[in-house]
Amino acid sequence: MLKEVSKLLIYSDLGGDSILENLARIIASNDDKDTKIRGIYTEVKRILDLATSYGFDTNLWQNYLTFLLITNENSFSLTCERKGASDGGSVNILAKQDFRIFKNLFHYDFTSIEKELGIDCFSVITNYHAIAKREQIYNKTVSGWVRALSQKIAAAKDENEVFDLVTEHYRTCGVGMLGMNRAFRIQGSGKDLEFCPINNASSVRLSDIVGYESQKKELAENTEAFAKGGKGNNALLYGDSGTGKSTSIKAVLNEYFEDGLRMIEIYKHQFRDLSRVISLIKNRNYRFIIYIDDLSFEDHEIEYKFLKAVIEGGVEERPDNILIYATSNRRHLIKETWNDRNDMEFKGEIHHSDTVEEKLSLSSRFGVLINYSSPAYDEYLNIVRELAKRENLNIEDEELVALAKRWEIRHGGVSGRAARQFIDYMTGKSEDKTTC
Repeated sequence: MLKEVSKLLIYSDLGGDSILENLARIIASNDDKDTKIRGIYTEVKRILDLATSYGFDTNLWQNYLTFLLITNENSFSLTCERKGASDGGSVNILAKQDFRIFKNLFHYDFTSIEKELGIDCFSVITNYHAIAKREQIYNKTVSGWVRALSQKIAAAKDENEVFDLVTEHYRTCGVGMLGMNRAFRIQGSGKDLEFCPINNASSVRLSDIVGYESQKKELAENTEAFAKGGKGNNALLYGDSGTGKSTSIKAVLNEYFEDGLRMIEIYKHQFRDLSRVISLIKNRNYRFIIYIDDLSFEDHEIEYKFLKAVIEGGVEERPDNILIYATSNRRHLIKETWNDRNDMEFKGEIHHSDTVEEKLSLSSRFGVLINYSSPAYDEYLNIVRELAKRENLNIEDEELVALAKRWEIRHGGVSGRAARQFIDYMTGKSEDKTTC
């Protein structure tokens, strides 16, 4: 195995602690039997952990190698993601040599090493039956991709067929963590900044949000145009708390994920790294929404200046594949005080204040402004009724309304969030009774 792995060229950078490289070295080593077994078990456990996270099944070894291929970001895979595999390119020859090696590794015979060490772990993971149900797995999309591609590579007759399969996956699904996941947070800063997948991202859809039809439509139209390669505007969703602003943004991600839409969530203290984030994603074959939840600034905070420069006004233009979506309870985002008007000038009927203009200019840089206001009382009750219907709650309307009114009094007024929390509470009570 070590001879095969050492010949990899384009895919030679497998990461600092690659399972494949570690296994190859352990199997080829002259270590004593117990040391070899311990090393092999450590790497096999890592394969099992990966399989649990991504729902791999049947042949975990082949699933792992497939996962390695679709997550390895190199000059070849990134070019295929952006432009597809060019015909006759010299790099294709080198890629096919690597794919021939992976094809051999797919069918590597572990029989001799198992007999030598008296172990059977490779036999187990190459004929594996997962315990977890598919619906319990967070990464169901990735799981499906890996398992389907793994079977096709295993059945491929040669490296040319593997080349076609893998490069087509790069073109249609992308490569690396950005290709496999829909939502991310960032950690680190500067050159150490990296994207961390949010594996349990919300699965909410726009149809799950009751009411706010015009708001959802405006947001969806802007997002759809952007996700499908057209122009879109930065969007600010503002208004009362609990009205579905954040949920709507999460929903459009799920609506247009298959079109290549991805989301990166950042927090106010990370605005200094916005330029670095953009530099890492501007040349990728995806459309990115940079998502900022609950955006607002106190009068002493200056982080908004970094955001202003990124949205519009810096020397470098914002790339076409990036939009910024934010939610806020404030329409004007930055706290304004009467002291801000101390530099007010009076010229006839014209009132001008540099400080006020500076603070108001941030929200004006969002091309789409959508207001989510608290529902009227009747609308709140209609939301409760619709959610109760969806949850199949067996309760008379009169009793439902009375309980919903009592709930909103104790929980801060009418809102979509209050309605959702009330229905969740009632559903939990109903399930408790069923269990008893």
